[in-house]
Amino acid sequence: MKATIERATLLKGLSHVQSVVERRNTIPILSNVLLEATAEGQLRMMATDLDLQINDSVAAAVDQPGSTTVSAHTLFDIARKLPEGAQVQLTAAEGRMTIVAGRARFSLGTLPRDDFPVIAEGELPTQFELPVELLKQIIDKTRFAISTEETRYYLNGIFLHVAEDNGNPVLKAAATDGHRLARVTIDRPNGAEGMPDVIVPRKCVGELRKLLDEVDGSVGVSLSGTKIRFDLGQAILTSKLIDGTFPDYSRVIPTANDKILKLDPKAFMQGVDRVSTIATEKTRAVKMALDRDRITLSVTSPENGTASEEVPGEYTSLGFEIGFNSRYLLDILAQIDSDLVEVHLADAAAPTLIRENDKAPALYVLMPMRV
Repeated sequence: MKATIERATLLKGLSHVQSVVERRNTIPILSNVLLEATAEGQLRMMATDLDLQINDSVAAAVDQPGSTTVSAHTLFDIARKLPEGAQVQLTAAEGRMTIVAGRARFSLGTLPRDDFPVIAEGELPTQFELPVELLKQIIDKTRFAISTEETRYYLNGIFLHVAEDNGNPVLKAAATDGHRLARVTIDRPNGAEGMPDVIVPRKCVGELRKLLDEVDGSVGVSLSGTKIRFDLGQAILTSKLIDGTFPDYSRVIPTANDKILKLDPKAFMQGVDRVSTIATEKTRAVKMALDRDRITLSVTSPENGTASEEVPGEYTSLGFEIGFNSRYLLDILAQIDSDLVEVHLADAAAPTLIRENDKAPALYVLMPMRV
């Protein structure tokens, strides 16, 4: 294999694929990126961790088509440190890869292309497209609530399923860690009818979100009950899905919370952030005392002292006190784009519903805590 490629082009392609590669691998070839120079003037790159795979292709001047695998992180670091505008010559033969750029020359060990594992997609019967901006919104408004507890592996991703809402066909994305729930509802895209319920793993969601910043237009989504593929122009992301059953989260979404608090999410967020400065790392508890049109936030920490702040809000129900984990509350408030947020409360022990309004695509549920 012999190909010449502009440094910025190589770096861009490698930045897409190398982040899938785990830093520590028991299987040596999983540390490598597969490079394939084609007669059509393309340098194809592929990396995998056996659950997730990214393919990308960039333009290159190919003198001799061929393929090999080389350490992904090493090649990426070399490309990063080469001078801007450099032409990079990649030559692979007899178990070595030579990289030449200007006066710099590197020789790296390679592993055979035939040993490189590829995720077999199989049939992906459900296929639809989503606008890039909409897919970004779905991810941003839900992924903060994905659980990181490996014991409840079925919560380690975003749950996608189709449903009917008041007779309208919709696609819902939900994530929860047992303390909070985030859900986004959009119109069901054409082609998504009959789609199986799927859980997209956290790592796939993270890689997809990074790639979306470089794509315009729309993204092709193809899936089966076990795999999902995202077509992002030059890049293709394929992932296994989480083999588990997502809990029936609709049961925790309160429908009868009749105490409604309306406030400015930014002012509320800043107030919570300020008083939680002295909260202990372990509980991060902030207390909210509600009175007619008066909301007092307070934190009491045995080590650090006390803090309180009044925030403006509209509240006309009976007064009471409720406590929340300030970190969880701030994560939710950061997703609110409008100037007004509605907090639907029942009592100090019941789940609380947070949303912009009843027409908003996103809603959040937060479990209170004792303070």
